[in-house]
Amino acid sequence: MERGAQILCTQELFRSQYFCQSEDHEFFKLAEPIPGPSTKKFQQFAKRKRVVVIASLFEKRASGLYHNTAAIIDADGSLLGRYRKMHIPDDPLYYEKFYFTPGDLGFRAWPTRYGKIGVLICWDQWYPEGARLTALQGAEILFYPTAIGWHPAEKGEHGARQHNAWETIQRSHAVANGCYVAVPNRVGHEQLAGEGIEFWGQSFVAGTSGEILAKASADQEEVLVTEVDLAAVDSTRTHWPFLRDRRTDAYGDLTRRFLD
Repeated sequence: MERGAQILCTQELFRSQYFCQSEDHEFFKLAEPIPGPSTKKFQQFAKRKRVVVIASLFEKRASGLYHNTAAIIDADGSLLGRYRKMHIPDDPLYYEKFYFTPGDLGFRAWPTRYGKIGVLICWDQWYPEGARLTALQGAEILFYPTAIGWHPAEKGEHGARQHNAWETIQRSHAVANGCYVAVPNRVGHEQLAGEGIEFWGQSFVAGTSGEILAKASADQEEVLVTEVDLAAVDSTRTHWPFLRDRRTDAYGDLTRRFLD
């Protein structure tokens, strides 16, 4: 806050190491209700510092029912709501389907003291439909709390291509929707199973034309602070009127799994 930050966003599941590297019932003990201890602390913090907070948490909704959830807290300390991760991966060392049920609150945007924001989580970032539906609710900034990295044995062959795809898809959300995109990612090597995951860091903020405004390092923990001008959202959407020219009458098949 000493550097002027008004909206703070944590990495995905920041309260512990990325436990989804293995399927272990012991890790369900990390979950907590929302509202709960973490949201209470963040609400006090947000009110005291007059900042908006997006906190990525392991939510225990009920016995046997858990979500990967972001709590959205306004600058007066009020809990505006939550976003439950909609797309749940199941890949080596990313065994999220063991822990989380898919979100059931849909895609959301919230008016905060410092602008209207939308929140999605990690694996959601590969789906333009989620970004679009959030932007259509007026979101000026899309936040993606993230935990993504390399399998160390694959880094040499696939690492650059994988990272480039990850950055490109999210910059494209900014372009297609004329909004800012902010992506806080984990950094460092966490080894809870096998060779572990080397999180690639490189958190970044993209401008309304997809340009990189700021990027963190690949191997150091740091706080990335970026100033954005929300008036650019209106200007960009006026000059590149993609929302105006959408053929909403022609998109019905998007609700189908595959066109066969």
